[in-house]
Amino acid sequence: MKNIICLSLLALALTGCAAKTAYRDSCASQLNAAWEEQSLAEAEGFAGTVSYSKAMALLTGAKTQQQFEAYQGCVEKAKKARFYLRESRAGR
Repeated sequence: MKNIICLSLLALALTGCAAKTAYRDSCASQLNAAWEEQSLAEAEGFAGTVSYSKAMALLTGAKTQQQFEAYQGCVEKAKKARFYLRESRAGR
């Protein structure tokens, strides 16, 4: 009985690790893309827009979540930041 419980816990832990790894990779790629888009928006003179400010706040939050291994939240914030950066570059 103990072996079954131990194996079940191990399987559950490994499943959690696999999901965390997927979000970790996505978090890193979304953040990299967002920082590149941020550089473009800044170079094009859109750094003063409200959308740009929202994006920067989201990027800061995403980076913090990445450091604390909260990868799913990081992905969500980085995607929202990219949206606001596109809005910024569109003049909205």
